[in-house]
Parts: sequence; C-alpha cells; structure tokens
Amino acid sequence: MEDLLRAGDDRALELIGGDIVEKAQPSFDHGTAQAGLSHVLGGFRGGGGGPHGPGGWWLGVEVDVLYGAHDVYRHDLSGWRRERVPERPRGRPVSVRPDWVCEVVSRSNASNDRVRKLRGLHRYGVPHYWLLDPEEGTLSVLRWAEPGYLTVLVATVDETVRAEPFESIEISLPRVLDLD
Repeated sequence: MEDLLRAGDDRALELIGGDIVEKAQPSFDHGTAQAGLSHVLGGFRGGGGGPHGPGGWWLGVEVDVLYGAHDVYRHDLSGWRRERVPERPRGRPVSVRPDWVCEVVSRSNASNDRVRKLRGLHRYGVPHYWLLDPEEGTLSVLRWAEPGYLTVLVATVDETVRAEPFESIEISLPRVLDLD
C-alpha cells in the first residue's frame, strides 16, 4: 500500500492481491457510462428524501478504498449508506467499506473487474456489486451471498430497470450510455 501511495496522483493505480495494477485509460464510452450513471443516481446523494430524490447515500467517483493490506481498489463509482456511515468518508484511501460498488468494464482490464475484484469484494463483504459494460451494452447487478455473489439482474442496452440497492428509481440504460 505504501508503494501505491508513493506512486503519486498522476497515475490511476490499484493494489489488487498485492499487485500494483494500472487502471485502463478510459475510452469516451467508458467516461460517458461513468458520468451517465453518476447523473442518474444523483438523487440518492444527500441526507434523504424530498424533491431532489430519495437521498440517503454518500456517492463517489474514482475513490480509492482500502480493504486490506494488499487491496486498495479505485472504483469507478462507489456508495456508502448514510444510515451506516453518518459522516462523509474521508482520507486517501478511504478505510470504510462501501455498501455498493460499480465498475465500468474496459476490455483491457475486464478480468480484474470480473474476477479479481469480484472475489476481493466478496471476501470483504461488499453487499452490492455492479458491472456496467458499455461495449456490450449490459448492466450486471450482483448481491453478496455466503457462497459468492448472486446475479440478480442483467439488463441490456435497450432496457429500463430497477436495480438494487437503488430500486426506488428507474434506470434507463440508453440514457446512462447516452444512446437516446
């Protein structure tokens, strides 16, 4: 972890199973998907309820999260329920486990998101893990369970869905991926 932090802020690096891994350079589609999902979920930011959305979450983009001595992940999007974490997560890396994580899948780093991080996040008890793949046009929603993550939803590019833990709103994949 110390080597990771010494590398500085000018590179997007993660520590996965003790290996320092450079995150993929995001494509335009990756950035669009990340911004689109952040925008759609924006109503969950804040204290709770009201005209601007359901609230109740701290949401972050590109936040480094410390899971263990050999695991510091920089998630595309992550969220903490305010009922569990009443104060805004602070520091680099954040040392409080998120309640939800989303990775926007890039071809060059897909195995990290789909295998290595999936296993790590399960081991550390992250309740919800999403994989948004702009190239395939899919959103996979996974829920933590004892034997491994359960896939509770797979949506395609032309669908509007309600996806846990944000099922109080509809999420339009065409809107998230800026295809409408």
